[in-house]
Amino acid sequence: MRDITALIAGLRDPAIGKRQAAARELGRSGNPAATEHLGAALSDSHPKVRSECIQALGRLGEQDASPFLIRALGDPEPEVRAAAIAALGRIRGHRAVNALISCLKDTDERVRIGAAEILGKLGDARAIEPLNALAGDPFSDVRDTAERAVEQLMKKRNAAR
Repeated sequence: MRDITALIAGLRDPAIGKRQAAARELGRSGNPAATEHLGAALSDSHPKVRSECIQALGRLGEQDASPFLIRALGDPEPEVRAAAIAALGRIRGHRAVNALISCLKDTDERVRIGAAEILGKLGDARAIEPLNALAGDPFSDVRDTAERAVEQLMKKRNAAR
């Protein structure tokens, strides 16, 4: 594993691009010790840095990242929320099911689509009813993704019987 001390310090650099690069490299480092530092950097003032930290947490794949990613689902920027959903899917964040279900009511359709997709993959039957509620969504991509997610969940449910 690489020495991550300089990369951690880079998360506090005044230049946005350098903070993004540091986050990206921390994600590539494979070092689970970076998780805590990337999570702390989710308070960065710039959404691109927050998104890069989230992607890095997803690349690391540590379950310890789940609380940070769940908190990021409440970020004011839809791109950041969507990145958190994708990262939760990558780490198979089962602890996030309730938070992901809440994202099905997000004002941004990309967030609703991402949440529906990940909920289908996670396989938790608690998501079926909230996903079915998206049948009336104004965006066809949201409706279609929710329908596919319900189909996935029903297959998993039937296979378990």
